[in-house]
Amino acid sequence: MSRELADVIKSKWRQLAGLAHIVWDDLTLDELLKSEGDAQKLTALVQQRYDMTEREAEKQVISFFERHRTT
Repeated sequence: MSRELADVIKSKWRQLAGLAHIVWDDLTLDELLKSEGDAQKLTALVQQRYDMTEREAEKQVISFFERHRTT
């Protein structure tokens, strides 16, 4: 993931956390906000909560970020 995309997501994370909660409804909004839009933190949360490999979780997170880069 590009540094530019990571910066865009972090700057908009408060807005995007609600959308992320729709995608990963097993995560609380508080958990999502505390992740601060950091891809590594979010990947770890998704991996743990949904019992998937790190690679699978990372793919989901990057896909979410790519879809919402201009939201």
